[in-house]
Amino acid sequence: MRGFTLIELVIVACILAILAGIAIPRLATSLAWRRVESAALRVCNDLRLAARYAKQRSASQTVSFDATANSYQLVGRPDLDHPGSEYTVLLGQPPYEVAIVSADFGGDGSVVFDGFGVPDSGGSVIIKAGKHRVIVTLDAATGQTGVETSVVPG
Repeated sequence: MRGFTLIELVIVACILAILAGIAIPRLATSLAWRRVESAALRVCNDLRLAARYAKQRSASQTVSFDATANSYQLVGRPDLDHPGSEYTVLLGQPPYEVAIVSADFGGDGSVVFDGFGVPDSGGSVIIKAGKHRVIVTLDAATGQTGVETSVVPG
């Protein structure tokens, strides 16, 4: 029975190292893209949720973004998983692990939906992970949300 020589094992180990060197950066890029994409979808859905809450209650609903804490909250709403605490989404922590670059809704980081679900102003939230950047937009007239994606050069 023939075994493997040391040279054959070293060659196989080198080939595996080269393949890993190629795959790991691609995996990291893909993971960053998935994080920023899922965070953007979460922001879009929560803006829609806030508009729906405002309509259901016929009362205003505020969504307040904090770029320094990489978070936002639906002011006055209980968390769906923890009813004793306020609805807060921490985008800087798992599973998202992204950064809010900026949030601007008519000059501030908050948007208020009136009792008809119409926002007081349009605006955008810029979210970044690695080289991937997503801009979540809110149209002032329709209340519709949208997502623009880009890759930051460099």
